[in-house]
Amino acid sequence: MVNPGSSLQLPPVTAGSLSWKRCAGCGGKIADRFLLYAMDSYWHSRCLKCSCCQAHLGDIGTSCYTKSGMILCRNDYIRLFGNSGACSACGQSIPASELVMRAQGNVYHLKCFTCSTCRNRLVPGDRFHYINGSLFCEHDRHTALINGHLNSLQSNPLLPDQKVC
Repeated sequence: MVNPGSSLQLPPVTAGSLSWKRCAGCGGKIADRFLLYAMDSYWHSRCLKCSCCQAHLGDIGTSCYTKSGMILCRNDYIRLFGNSGACSACGQSIPASELVMRAQGNVYHLKCFTCSTCRNRLVPGDRFHYINGSLFCEHDRHTALINGHLNSLQSNPLLPDQKVC
């Protein structure tokens, strides 16, 4: 998945090198010793709150989530937006908080994103091929084409290499 969460950072503000930041929540100057940085903006710690439960996000963790114009804590994000669909390999649902792999519009659990032949897990940086709805590692591409997946070449003579991102 693409984790929709934004990281909360607490950069120290020192009096000697103070350049005033404006709070994205209230628009006021931030003169606090610490300020929060989330969603490409600076915030007073009192202003960065969950849109649903009003929890101060800097106090309850190091990440927040944003969707449909709302800023949410992890619990409310999961409660509101449920899961991110079903894994294309195992068919089980994928919780919204879980990281996923994507290929050709399909979504996979990290553990299910494997080569159809050797079952080795494909990780970011690995080259893979998506042939007739199946994933193949670079090593097993040739075997996959010979063993019954050859008809995919007839309709698509050029199989573009893809890289896990």
